[in-house]
Amino acid sequence: MTTADPATDDTPRIGLGIDVHRLERGLRCVLGGVELPGDLGPSGHSDGDAILHAVCDACLGAAGLDDLGTLFPDKDARNRGRDSREFCTETLSRVRGAGLRVAGLDVVVECERPKIAPHRAALRASLASLFAVEIARVNVKGKTAEGLDAIGRGEALRATAIALLVPAR
Repeated sequence: MTTADPATDDTPRIGLGIDVHRLERGLRCVLGGVELPGDLGPSGHSDGDAILHAVCDACLGAAGLDDLGTLFPDKDARNRGRDSREFCTETLSRVRGAGLRVAGLDVVVECERPKIAPHRAALRASLASLFAVEIARVNVKGKTAEGLDAIGRGEALRATAIALLVPAR
């Protein structure tokens, strides 16, 4: 198997990331690096930011690198309660180290609450800043599960992200 040289390979790369977290009362709701109002927040080993976890995994996958759980295992006490924006910094550094840059992000958040639409602008701006990409190339959408499964009952949320990476030239 040969490895493509980022210096000469113009092929765009696409990655997919998915993250699910249980919602619990009394926890802060931080999604996409933005604190959202409400009485429920995602529970997780780190801060539970499902959007950032999904976007990091999408970027790492597109770059052909290890996934977020391998880089920041939940068994490592240093990651307990950790701000997921730190994962983004490390992810972006690794993407750049592979000779790539983020050219686009598309995120779908499935949850009953918080409602995503009122926070889309803040979420897009946060992702654009964290991943060094133009805001026009970042999209965030909210969907509900129509009362079906744990997401539909308001017990959990899921973020799905697609990242487009291109050579950094």
